[in-house]
Amino acid sequence: MRIGFALPQYGAMARQLDRVAHFARQAEQLGADSLWVGDRVLAAVNPTVGYEGADTIPWQMNTMLDPFVALSVAATATERALLGTNVLVAPWYSPLLLARSLSGVDVVSQGRLIPGFGTGWSPEEYQGTGVPWKERGARLDECLDVLKAVWTTDPVEQHQGRHHSFPAAHIGPKPVQRPQPRVYLSGFTPASRRRAARRGYGILPATVPYPGFEFDPATVSGPLEEVRRMAAGEGHDPAGIDAILRINPKAGSSVEAVADVILRTQDKTDVDHVFVDFTYLADQGVDQALELAHRTLELTR
Repeated sequence: MRIGFALPQYGAMARQLDRVAHFARQAEQLGADSLWVGDRVLAAVNPTVGYEGADTIPWQMNTMLDPFVALSVAATATERALLGTNVLVAPWYSPLLLARSLSGVDVVSQGRLIPGFGTGWSPEEYQGTGVPWKERGARLDECLDVLKAVWTTDPVEQHQGRHHSFPAAHIGPKPVQRPQPRVYLSGFTPASRRRAARRGYGILPATVPYPGFEFDPATVSGPLEEVRRMAAGEGHDPAGIDAILRINPKAGSSVEAVADVILRTQDKTDVDHVFVDFTYLADQGVDQALELAHRTLELTR
C-alpha cells in the first residue's frame, strides 16, 4: 500500500506556508509515497452551495496556497515521492497554460506527477474565475483533449474548439512520462464516472472519517468496479483503471480511525494507493501534521 499526505495549503497550516519545503522533505523521509495538493480560489461568505452539504464553507478554506506553487516547491525539496493533484478544477484554466504548468512539474520532478482533475462544486468560484458554471463539463472534456495533444504530439495540430483555439505550434517541454502522465478523474457523479471510464486511467474517491465513523470498503470498491465495467463497454481495458483514495478526517476524528481506513482498504479492496489530508486535525500547524503523518505510517506498516 502506498501512503501519501496532503501538502500544507489550508487551515492552520496556511499560516506557515514558508514551511512547505520542510513538510515535503520530512514527510518523504518518514516514508510518504506521495504528496498532494487541492485547488481553491475563494470561499464565499454566503455560498449558494456550502461544503459537504452544509450551508457554509469552513474557515480552513479561507486561505489557500496556489497548487502549482506547492507542487513546484515539493518537487525541488524531494527526490522520490509522487506529486499529485486531487483535484485541479480544470475548467477554470486555459488548457495551454495548464499543460505548461503540469509539464513543468513533471520535468522538474523527473516524472513524478499524478494529474487529477475535476469540476469542483462552488458556483461562486466559477463566477470568480469568469467561467460559466453550466459549461464545466464541456470545458473539462475540451481541456483533456488539449492536454493529450500538447503532451503527445509535436508539432501540435491546430485546435479549434468550442471554448479554446490556437494554431498549429511547437509546444514544449513534453512531460517526462511517456506517452503522457496518467490522468485521474473525480468520480462522484454518474457523468464524472462515465468520463473517467472513457478518458481516465483511474478515479479519485474520497472518505471522510468522523467520530464514530465506520469505514465501508464497498464505498470505494463499488465505484471502482462500476467505472471498470463502463470502461469495458468503451473498449478500454478494465484492468487499466485504478483508484487513489483520499482520506479527509474531520475535526474530532483520530489517527487510529485513519489507520483503520487504510488497513481495510488494503485488505478489502483493489486500491493500493491512499493519501491523507490532515487539514482539520492539524490545528497547530505543520509540525503537528508531520506528527500525525508519522503516527499514521507507524500504525499501518
